[in-house]
Amino acid sequence: MEPASVRGGTSPEIRDASPSKLDLNAALGECMSALDLFLSNKFSDAMAHLQAKTKDSMYHALTYATILEMQAMMTFDPQDIINAGNTMKEAQAVCQRFRKKSTVADSFNTLVHGLTLEQFTEEEIHAEVCYAECLLQRAALTFLQDENMVGFIKGGIKVRNSYQTYRELHDLEQGSNYVKGKNHCHFEGGVKLGIGAFNLTLSMLPTRILRLLEFVGFSGNKEYGLAQLQEGASLHSFRAVLCTMLLLCYHTFLNFVLGTGMGNIEEAERLLQPYLKRYPKGAIFLFFAGRIEEIKGNIDTAISRFEECCEAQQHWKQFHHMCYWELMWCFTFKRQWKMAYFYADLLSKENTWSKATYVYMKASYLSMFTEDDCKPFGDDEVELFRTVSSFKLKIAGKSLPTEKFAIRKCRRYQAKNPVRLPVPPLEMMYIWNGYAVIGKHQDLTEGMLETLNQAEVTLENAPVSEFFFDDQCLVKLLKGLCLKYLGKVSEAEEYFRYIHSNDKKIKYDNYLVPNALLELALLHLERDRKEEAAKLLDWARHRYKNYSMESRTHFRIQAAMLLTKAGAENGVHSASPMSCKKAATEKENLKTYL
Repeated sequence: MEPASVRGGTSPEIRDASPSKLDLNAALGECMSALDLFLSNKFSDAMAHLQAKTKDSMYHALTYATILEMQAMMTFDPQDIINAGNTMKEAQAVCQRFRKKSTVADSFNTLVHGLTLEQFTEEEIHAEVCYAECLLQRAALTFLQDENMVGFIKGGIKVRNSYQTYRELHDLEQGSNYVKGKNHCHFEGGVKLGIGAFNLTLSMLPTRILRLLEFVGFSGNKEYGLAQLQEGASLHSFRAVLCTMLLLCYHTFLNFVLGTGMGNIEEAERLLQPYLKRYPKGAIFLFFAGRIEEIKGNIDTAISRFEECCEAQQHWKQFHHMCYWELMWCFTFKRQWKMAYFYADLLSKENTWSKATYVYMKASYLSMFTEDDCKPFGDDEVELFRTVSSFKLKIAGKSLPTEKFAIRKCRRYQAKNPVRLPVPPLEMMYIWNGYAVIGKHQDLTEGMLETLNQAEVTLENAPVSEFFFDDQCLVKLLKGLCLKYLGKVSEAEEYFRYIHSNDKKIKYDNYLVPNALLELALLHLERDRKEEAAKLLDWARHRYKNYSMESRTHFRIQAAMLLTKAGAENGVHSASPMSCKKAATEKENLKTYL
């Protein structure tokens, strides 16, 4: 066995590992093979490959439980969550068997002097990082599963214990006495995954939450987190693909949906290409390829990728549902309401994440049909809107923010003669930052503006109701976004200011005002007016509370605040969005522009 540390000029050997039924090196090799099967869409083979040894190998147990957790995160099915939680708990118990058995003297010495590598066998040091990973994944499931504060407290304890373990292992690895062992790259990859994930996630949180977490010992640095994950992704290790997936999720979802709509798509493509080359039919990678094309504004190519992803495998329907969600939005961008309805209908029948949201989207698309359009299955949007609240779910004791938003919007339909929502799918499209997608395509943006102009005329000709100013300000917010991406900045600014100046007239959709201030601040940032932008963001953050999708708005405000301080986020292009007019004459540049 290779030496683990150097102290006083000598190189003590790692202690003999306690007997186990499966050699660490062999276990890692088998788990890498199982992961290869999983990435090749051979899901059943991968699970069978792992399951037989989950009682004897910490890496088999962890890998098996991780795949089940991925399934639970995609389905949100209560039984899948319970199954994944129990399996992860069993994996944690297996890891515990391989951890160092501490005596009272050992514990006291650790408190006084900290961890040193002489205290561990190679197997034990791997058990520590696997144990921390189990804690982290169990915490994520606890937040989904438990419906009371005890669950949150338990989850918090798991997160803190995991966080502290990763920090200690990182400090230990960086110490001058550290000497790489036989399977060092896998251990190093595990530490980088944990440290990177914590730093990146914590750095994205709104300031008020981050300050509270820092008070109890948490801290996050986005640049450092990204660097750790990038280094982990570049290693030839068991966790390289997990680091890559987390980075892809950040660049194509987290930084986009919870940010300002700008992201490092070039980096995402660089990370994806080797895997797409190795697994050309791998469902996970085809999905990310579709998402990248979607963000770039290449909607038809994105649709092809998502359809290819669905065709690539039939075993794991959860991947199909993820594609259906993206296909629904792709057809929304193209204003093909019947196709968008089709995918919302499929989701409402097959997926359990949020039937309330899916039914709301079905009704929303039906509301965009013309009088001459035949409505599928005899569905009526008014009746569907009235049923949305009956599908409400609670996860971790709370309703999903998107569901709460949809249910609030549907309240007006409970009246005998309801006042119809003006453009419900286009409003939800804003919630998911879809205008940053169509903003890269002039035709799509102009088409959406035309639809909004029609809605505005209809609204002005309709009898005045209690919802009039809410609906008017909504349409103006969405028109402002289209005008911004068409390069008509002054007109866009006028619309955003109108919403702010009429905030007292808005009765129900209070979320419109802080979001209008956010969009106005982003316009100022494009013209390098950082001080004005910072003031608007401060107003949006502190003067408005208890409105729909508040957390998502705060995430976006936090991302914009970083731009006012640094000019650009690390790894994010700070250039102003290219106007559609200019993009029309530079189609080739659009392929790589973000």
